[in-house]
Amino acid sequence: MSTIEFNQLVSVHSQYLNGFAYHFTKNTEDAEDLIQDTLYKALRYKDHFQEGTNFKGWLYTIMRNIFINGYKRKKMQQQLS
Repeated sequence: MSTIEFNQLVSVHSQYLNGFAYHFTKNTEDAEDLIQDTLYKALRYKDHFQEGTNFKGWLYTIMRNIFINGYKRKKMQQQLS
């Protein structure tokens, strides 16, 4: 898959990321940060995407993993402090 084709997929499916991100964070600013991190990782690891699979699902999985690994951990640390 070419970079142009990949970027087009990102552009088409990025509209769904807003709802997912807000669902996770419940905060607009945190949701924007989560989207930015998701798009960065998607572009960084575009070679790991397998053509013919669910692109939106792949982006969602990246976002969910970022949230679980980072954002939720930060919230827990804030609560303990």
